[in-house]
Amino acid sequence: MSAMENYKQTEILLESGTNELEIMEFTIDGELFGINVAKIIEIMRAEKIKPMQRSHPAVEGVFKPREDVTTLIDLAKYLGLPPSKDPGHDIFIITNFNNKDFAFHVHSVVGIDRISWNNMKKPDKLIYGGDEGVATGIAEFENRLITVLDFEKIVAEINPEVGIQVSELDKLGERPRSDKTILVVEDSMLLSKLIIESLHKSGYNNTVKTDNGQEAWDYLNEVSNSGEDVKQHVACIISDIEMPLMDGHRLTKLIKDDPKLRAIPVILFSSLINDAMRAKGRELGANEQISKPEIAKLVEIIDRLTKEDSNVYNLA
Repeated sequence: MSAMENYKQTEILLESGTNELEIMEFTIDGELFGINVAKIIEIMRAEKIKPMQRSHPAVEGVFKPREDVTTLIDLAKYLGLPPSKDPGHDIFIITNFNNKDFAFHVHSVVGIDRISWNNMKKPDKLIYGGDEGVATGIAEFENRLITVLDFEKIVAEINPEVGIQVSELDKLGERPRSDKTILVVEDSMLLSKLIIESLHKSGYNNTVKTDNGQEAWDYLNEVSNSGEDVKQHVACIISDIEMPLMDGHRLTKLIKDDPKLRAIPVILFSSLINDAMRAKGRELGANEQISKPEIAKLVEIIDRLTKEDSNVYNLA
């Protein structure tokens, strides 16, 4: 509890574009896990909750920490780990991402650490469910390994309606085909597949996919060094923020500091978009910022930014 209270009191803010994040470490059955502090609203002692019948097995119930009723997910049950041996001292982590509140039941909170995305590695495909496991990455910090969970995937698996809905694109009606190339920077195989499927359905046939900001930066440097017009190779970039090796904020900074690449519009498409993150993205030069899973709005933004007469320097 004191770790989060101290964090709130000192209001630690990371300098934009440094490729760092702050994670809160917590335990379940003695195993060490982490969550990006940017997702956390509050932590609190476990309290009585109201069970919900016929819900997902990992949904413990609902409670009302403030004005709104919040769903509580039991991470131990979801991960197949034993329940707490001392439930009276368990912790609820209340989060907000994709513009929705969720709470997660954990066994203890250890503290908050600042780490570099360079020290975050994708887990082996045999760990935590293969290609689409529940870990965003494994963080190395002070001789210990912290499993940073993919909370968006956990929630989407429990309630698929909160994820990207390709059917939303139907409201855009008939659309022309485009030969402009869109670079998609997304570490989740599931989400990148849905984004690319949505782009193809919307008429953007040419897509390039990279798994993180470092891969995207390497690709963009190849384009830049070719001597050709970079926008002929990449008309627009869609990037997540949370990614191993290099995050979307660092990638945006590198692009906008580069005289050849800065003309390419960058859209940050992330579950983390809120007022504070929007301010960071604007400072770094992101042209637009939009919260997942608003896929139809994303396509409309791409339409606008890739028009020949579009002013790509209008910042979100």
